[in-house]
Amino acid sequence: MTVQVGKPVPDFTAESTGGAFRLSDHRGKKLVLYFYPKDNTPGCTTEGIDFAKAWPQFRKAGAEIVGVSRDSLKSHANFKAKYEFPFELISDPQEKLCELFGVIKMKNMYGKQVRGIERSTFVISADGKLAREWRGVKVPNHVSEVLAFVTTL
Repeated sequence: MTVQVGKPVPDFTAESTGGAFRLSDHRGKKLVLYFYPKDNTPGCTTEGIDFAKAWPQFRKAGAEIVGVSRDSLKSHANFKAKYEFPFELISDPQEKLCELFGVIKMKNMYGKQVRGIERSTFVISADGKLAREWRGVKVPNHVSEVLAFVTTL
């Protein structure tokens, strides 16, 4: 089962750089959950920095931001510290969240088929429903598009 726009997102718990992250703990707030392929890679670093720069505007709009990848907590902690991200990163090595959100895809990398995370962003409304999704995200201007949507909720 994967999430669907307009439907409640099932509660989940996952390990993050801030300890256990439980979706139900964030009810009453908008949540931006962005999935990215790998820490410390060019596109993922740019996307994280873009979200970090827009963090104050997201907070003003009543939204939290959380990044998700399959990297380890140690890798996430280093990535977060290196770029001073003001939000937490969830480690999903068993791909439970990746499966729930349907973000694992076959991708071409240097002419080879590899299985990995398709860059995707999901906005969960304050009542716990999936309000919007972006799949196959291109990094330029993405964060401003997400912020524009969040301010309409």
